[in-house]
Amino acid sequence: MIRGLFVFSFAVGLFGQGPEFNRQVRPILSDKCWTCHGTDAAAKGIKLRLDKEESARAARLLIRDRIVAKTMPPKHVGNPLSEGEITTLSQWVEAGAPWQMHWAYLPPVREAGGSIDGFVQARLKKEGLKPTPEASRETLIRRLSLDLTGLPEAPRNESYEATVDRLLASPRFAERMTARWLDAARYADTNGYQTDGERVMWKWRDWVIEAFNKNMPFDQFIVEQMAGDLLPNANLSQRIATGFQRNHRGNGEGGIVGAEYLAEYAADRVETMSTVFLGSTVGCARCHNHKYDPFAQKDFYQFFAYFHNIGERGRYFKYGNTPPFLHAPTP
Repeated sequence: MIRGLFVFSFAVGLFGQGPEFNRQVRPILSDKCWTCHGTDAAAKGIKLRLDKEESARAARLLIRDRIVAKTMPPKHVGNPLSEGEITTLSQWVEAGAPWQMHWAYLPPVREAGGSIDGFVQARLKKEGLKPTPEASRETLIRRLSLDLTGLPEAPRNESYEATVDRLLASPRFAERMTARWLDAARYADTNGYQTDGERVMWKWRDWVIEAFNKNMPFDQFIVEQMAGDLLPNANLSQRIATGFQRNHRGNGEGGIVGAEYLAEYAADRVETMSTVFLGSTVGCARCHNHKYDPFAQKDFYQFFAYFHNIGERGRYFKYGNTPPFLHAPTP
């Protein structure tokens, strides 16, 4: 599931040989221009938007003229462009003002013939640096074992490659990876809130360990946790996987409004799902459209509606599991 290391390039074809938009141009526009010419432009009575591709490219010659003349940004803003930034923006305009989506939403493209070592060596050469000498076999094995299993290990009479394969096949590797996943998935065997009473969630934890042990494909890993119970003829393991959805805190305080906390639980699922599976937070969109990410408030509540359909109580039991729950015997 996470056993291959690949190097990807997020660059896309440009109109010319100008600066790469995401790496070199977007930071300048964001820092120096979008305060006035961004999402709040209309509210400020400003027509020109520089955070939108169509309007920015249509005004590219105006941009070039204004920045070269140093009339933009206005002096009273107190955030002038440096000579290097002026050169970068000018070159970008001359290249046709090519635009890119935010790098996080560009499909990754494998760099032709590229390995991680090649990129590291190229950067070292660019910076005039030399790599440190190769570590001893004992040091390499120690680093490897601590990274993959969290446990130190004495060297054995086997090749480095064989050590890697053996450690990846070890149950300790699955436990090491699971520990990191549990944090992201807000796992706990207690309910949180006032008394923080115990509940049983370790069966879901063990499902995650087994998923790593089996090297489960990542798409299956997602589907079973998100909606394993909705799969055709779902088995017990797939239904246990959906415990991911019930890892949120549960309030057992007397006198609470159950509907309020049902909404909190659903919002928690939306925010956790987006963080761990989309690699992006959407929590702000609960109250308003995102300014710099492609999420609208409508998107949040479409997700919310999907997750707000579990037949659970708003007020949880202070101790033990709160329905609905599964009876899941051990092997």
